[in-house]
This record gives sequence, structure tokens and C-alpha cells, in this order.
Amino acid sequence: MSDTLSSNAIIYAILSINSEVALQKEYLDSPDVLPDERENEEGILDDLEQAFMEFVDFYKSCRKQDNTLPELDELLNNPL
Repeated sequence: MSDTLSSNAIIYAILSINSEVALQKEYLDSPDVLPDERENEEGILDDLEQAFMEFVDFYKSCRKQDNTLPELDELLNNPL
């Protein structure tokens, strides 16, 4: 297995994690979260947001090397 990630893998990771962040926020805003689960669910959201930011930072460095890659805003604002 290669130690480097392809641009497509990074893009799909960003889009997937972004979707998971949105779902987790929606879940936390719902009445479905029990009080004793809230802290754990908020921790999950924090972890997802951290992972998202790490992939975004990595993508930005990839984009500096390859300006044919779409801008981040374009990725996040257009449906697949």
C-alpha cells in the first residue's frame, strides 16, 4: 500500500467528514440525545471537527502544489 494519499482520497475524506459533522450537529440538536450521552456525543463532534480541519489543512498544502484541484469552497458548496 502506498504511503501517500491521492487527491481524490483527500477530497472524499473531506466531503465524508463534513457530512458526518453536519449529521452529528443535527443529532446533538435533537431531543434524541439522552443527558448522560451528551458529553460523549459532544466529544465525538469535537473529534470529527478536528479530523475535518486536519484534512482541510492537508488539502490546502496539496492544492498549493497542484492548482488544478478545486478550491475548498467549491468542494464544500457543490453537491456530489
